[in-house]
Parts: sequence; structure tokens; C-alpha cells
Amino acid sequence: MGDSTPIKYKPYNRSSIKKAPQWERIPHDLREAVDVVSHVLPFRTNQYVLDELIDWERIPDDPIYRLNFPHQSMLDPDDFATLRDLLRSGDKQQLAKQIHVVRSRMNPHPAGQLTHNVPELDGEVVPGIQHKYAQTVLFFPSAGQTCHAYCTFCFRWPQFVGEEDLHFAARDAAGLAAYLKRHPEVTDVLITGGDPMIMRTANLERYLEPLLVPELDHIQNIRIGTKAVGYWPQRFVSDVDADDLLRLFERVVGAGKHLALMGHYNHPAELRPAIAQDALRRITATGAVVRMQSPVLRHINDDPAAWHELWTTGVKLGAIPYYMFVERDTGARSYFELPLAEAYDIFRTAYAGVSGLSRTVRGPSMSAFPGKVLIDGTPTIRGEKVFALQLLQARRGGLVRQPFYAKFDPAATWFDQLEPAFGESKFLFEEEPSAADSSVLGKPLDLVGA
Repeated sequence: MGDSTPIKYKPYNRSSIKKAPQWERIPHDLREAVDVVSHVLPFRTNQYVLDELIDWERIPDDPIYRLNFPHQSMLDPDDFATLRDLLRSGDKQQLAKQIHVVRSRMNPHPAGQLTHNVPELDGEVVPGIQHKYAQTVLFFPSAGQTCHAYCTFCFRWPQFVGEEDLHFAARDAAGLAAYLKRHPEVTDVLITGGDPMIMRTANLERYLEPLLVPELDHIQNIRIGTKAVGYWPQRFVSDVDADDLLRLFERVVGAGKHLALMGHYNHPAELRPAIAQDALRRITATGAVVRMQSPVLRHINDDPAAWHELWTTGVKLGAIPYYMFVERDTGARSYFELPLAEAYDIFRTAYAGVSGLSRTVRGPSMSAFPGKVLIDGTPTIRGEKVFALQLLQARRGGLVRQPFYAKFDPAATWFDQLEPAFGESKFLFEEEPSAADSSVLGKPLDLVGA
């Protein structure tokens, strides 16, 4: 077991980072980039990340540094220059206007999150809920709308910038429970954020307990999305209520629910500290399962060796490799994105080098408007090189796992840059739905409109 000596959580933001012991090790131009870019994209880190995860001899190339600290090239050069000059001038009013303009151009809520994924109950929008796929509802508790540290690639960045029109959350679970009682087709609830593990155990319990009542027996799986496993493993080991948290996990499992922590591990460095490994062991000992997921990111993990280490170490510690995602079309995507063909090659090379126990992982997968689009190969068919694709999840559930094809484009980085192959004018999900598309077991699947 690892060292569980309690240490106090110490966060840093744009202002307080200048008081961190490591700040003086950052060159002046990189400090300026942190200041300018963090006015647009959220910035937060903590002392554990600074002390244990970043190799300060390698900055700015250290992957955890790049994950935590904003960089100049995350913004368009003209935008960066304009914001830098406004900061120097002290014109706060113009600065605020320009920040809003830049954020609005960054596609803050991709894949229909605010237009097609928001459900209603008795004609009223249910706050803090998204329902894109029939079986799964996402829930955003207001008490979990921050993180122990912010990943600079995160597509949830609008939740953290203080603009109300970019934010959604629920203060309690009453609306969620009422909605779920009307939707017996829902089997899974994903509690996300932010990071629900930022909450004290007593707060988390208030959101989980309503899901354990007999009227919600159709809820089989409760998922909790968290980065705490990598950025603050003390949450499960040495925090003052860490043991209470594990007892809560045991209670959920004892109530007959499958409890899965969706562990956001972006680099194997997050699994190397002893306390991070101890956290995994303690979580899995409760009967909960940890599933590992991350996008493939330029500058961070665009190397098959990183994925090989991540998956094999995770499996050894009891975690299940789950998804390799493609960086979403939002925020600082141009900084992190890779050509889809390169992402597939990274996945395939890493996948070929691990045993069957690690091959539970799926990817690369794009969480796009139609659903989760899997890149399943780049074959040549009838003399044409193509992307072989399929939907692992879909708004129209009848399309799940039906293969379809796009013209091969070595420069394409996202699904909207692809065109149908073989002379077709539309992808299969763009065609008129058939009866098979619209229902499974007689239940409607496009519950939130398309």
C-alpha cells in the first residue's frame, strides 16, 4: 500500500499560482501565456499536481504541465495579441467584451448539448440533465461544478468560466428522480460536472440516495465521472471523509446497483504515484468498478507507448480500459487535435501490444451529434481508401453498430470534415429513419429530438 499521510488540498487559480513554489521555474513568456489564455479558458491546479505529477526539468514539454497550464498557441495569434494588449492597457470593459467574443467562437457546447440533449417534464425543462441516448441520463449537480484541477482540453470548460448562458446544473436530485420515474427505459445515470468528487461525502450522498429507492429499480448502473483519481487521489485515501466515501460506495453496491467510477486518466504519469495506486485498490475493494477513459491528445499522449503503459498498469491495479476518444470540436481543439488517421494508428499500435484483458477499450471514438462514431479502420474497398466507421451509441438507436464508410482524408480531425464514400450523397444517419431506427423493444429511442 502507498503512503497515505494526510496532506491538505491546496488549489491555485490565475492569481494565486504566482504564490506556488514552482512559479519561479516557469520562464517569463510562459507565465504571460498563462495569464492571457486563462482569461478565456479556465485555469486551476493544485499542489499535488505540481509536486508529484509534473517533471519541472521538462517544461513546457512535460505532458502534465501541458494538461494543466494554458499555452499561447491555444488561442488564435490575433486573439492572443488583442487580449494581451487589452490586459496591458487595463481596459476591463473592452477586455470582457473580447473574452466573450473569443469564447463564443470556440463552440462552447458541441453535439447539441443545449439544443437537443435537454429533456422536459410536463412541458418544463429539467435543469441539470442531458438525455441523448435512450438508456443513459447525464446529471450535473451544482455542488460538483468545479474540479481539483482543470484539464486544458476539457470540453466541459464552459461550466467553469462564470458565464450563465454557458452553464447548466441542478441544485438537488428531485428533478432527476421525477424524470427517471417517468422513463423506465433509462438504466444508467452518469453523475458528471465538473467533478462530483469535489464534493464532500455528505453532499454526494444527497444526490445518490434518491436513486436507491424501489421506484427506481430500473436504474441498474450509476456512473460517476471523475478526474480525482489522477489529480487528487487523496480523496479516496486520506481526506477527512475518505472512509465515509468508501462506505457510501459500498452502500450503493449493496443496494444492488453497479457503481462505476469513470476515471479520467490522460497519461500514465497519473498512475505512477503510490497514493494513486492505493486509491484504485481502495475503490475497487468496495465493489465499485473503475473504468479508464481519455481523448488522444497532441502534446500529451500521442504515443502508443503511453497508452500501453496506461492500460496495462490500470488492469494490473483492477481498472478497466474503456474508451479512447478523439479530442472534441470545442475549446482549444487546434492545440490538441490529431488527424483521425493518426489517432487510429496510435490506437491500433497500442492495442496490438497489450493482452486481451486490456482490449476492453474502444476507440478512437468521436462524440459527435449523431452519436459516438468509432473509427474502425482505414481499408481500401473497391479501389477506394476509406474510413470504416460505426456508431457505438446513436440518437437513432437502430443504427448502432451498422458499418458505414467515409472518404479517406489524411488531414481530417473531426467527423464534420468527412464525406460519404462510394459516391453516396448521405451518411446512413442522415437518411429518413426506418421503423427499426426509431425503436428497440417497442420503446422510442430519439427521446430528445434530433
